[in-house]
Amino acid sequence: MTYLKDNFLLTNKTAEKLYNDYAKDMPIFDYHCHLPEVQILENKEFNDVFEIWLKGDHYKWRLMRNFGIDEEYITGDKSNKEKFVAYCKTLGTAFGNPLYHWSQVELKEFFNCEIEINEDNAETIWNWCNDYIKLNKITPQSLIEKSNVTHIFTTNEIFDDTSTFEKIAKKDYKFKVIPAFRADKIMNVEAVGYDKTIEKLEALVGEIKDIDALEVAIEKRLNEFIKVGTTASDIALQNVYEITDKADADKVFKQAIKGEKISDEQAKVFKGYFTYFLFKLYAKYDIRTELHVGAMRNNNAKMLKKLGLDTGYDSIAEDNSIRLMSRLFDRLNDEDSLPKTVIFNLNPKLNPEIMSLIGCFQDSSVSGKMQYGPAWWFLDNKVGMEKHLEDLTATGHIATFVGMLTDSRSLLSYPRHHYFRRILCNYLGTLMENNEMTQDIELVGKVVQNVSYNNSMKYFKMM
Repeated sequence: MTYLKDNFLLTNKTAEKLYNDYAKDMPIFDYHCHLPEVQILENKEFNDVFEIWLKGDHYKWRLMRNFGIDEEYITGDKSNKEKFVAYCKTLGTAFGNPLYHWSQVELKEFFNCEIEINEDNAETIWNWCNDYIKLNKITPQSLIEKSNVTHIFTTNEIFDDTSTFEKIAKKDYKFKVIPAFRADKIMNVEAVGYDKTIEKLEALVGEIKDIDALEVAIEKRLNEFIKVGTTASDIALQNVYEITDKADADKVFKQAIKGEKISDEQAKVFKGYFTYFLFKLYAKYDIRTELHVGAMRNNNAKMLKKLGLDTGYDSIAEDNSIRLMSRLFDRLNDEDSLPKTVIFNLNPKLNPEIMSLIGCFQDSSVSGKMQYGPAWWFLDNKVGMEKHLEDLTATGHIATFVGMLTDSRSLLSYPRHHYFRRILCNYLGTLMENNEMTQDIELVGKVVQNVSYNNSMKYFKMM
């Protein structure tokens, strides 16, 4: 490999020292991802590199579509090998895209393969990786442990089977797998088949006729999650909505469970109240709340109908909900019900607005109670991470930052943590080289270690 050197993304000696002496060997805590817990429990050996590398990874799918690859080679009926070759062809000229780096690092890290990815080398890489898989009996467990991961928070809807996590805990794994509680399918009252979603919840908790019963049901399910170790929740919104009256939300809910169509305005009424309810509930049980804002989802109706959700047709929204976010936080704060919150923002234009807002609601209950989450989704690339660090340090306190996550469905995504750590070390190392901050390498190194691992472990109550 011509460009993946030891000093990859590290532009000076101080940055190299920070990474190699302090960041490189720190464990990984992946506090937000979309790995399927059943796959981790079953721990089956993989058949080929496609199963690990491309299956279900809509990051890679989007890149292939941008290159003009036919959908048959992405999610269609072409063979695993044909899809793999199509991706290698795509990646060969994707200069500057994070996948250009990530994929190469993944080959090196997990398959000991340093062949440059392109169409000419695709056949060789395919054979190399498949031979490696068979020889080393690669499983989900082996991939996770090789990455030095200690904790994984999967993202689970409220009716998911928590017994899976009890079974995982009995395995002889060197890592823990814990569900983060997510109520998005209950939140999205306008979705087709919403009445069926509520029926699925009713099968676990009993009849739900109104919003009072819904609230009781959600609290019951949260307690089931807490029994298997849950300390975090997840809420995904395009933007934050105005807090509405419970009675108005109840009217919308009753209409929805009858299978009636819900308008956009009605959906906002329900989501405005329901978001407020969830935040209060999470504060009651000291559950960390991960709020994702700024994604405009399912833009391509034709492909949504064909492939379903989470297949690579989402984008960055332009909605600015700073005022309503402020009103939500302020009311919760007045009621002593503002949970420890991590805000993931997908629109980088709003970085300073959100950073300055969360600074208004910090307190001494924990360092960095209100967190500005890491560069997320379309922003978890070199440019996005560097801008995130600049905005974070300009208006916040980097020593309290909870660091990186994968937000991925792929077991090979853990090198993204080291991608971030290199960028973090280069950012701080450059400031040190420019005499813009302390030259105490041990002090700065400790901050690097905390951001890399320790802060998130403490924040999410794992230590």
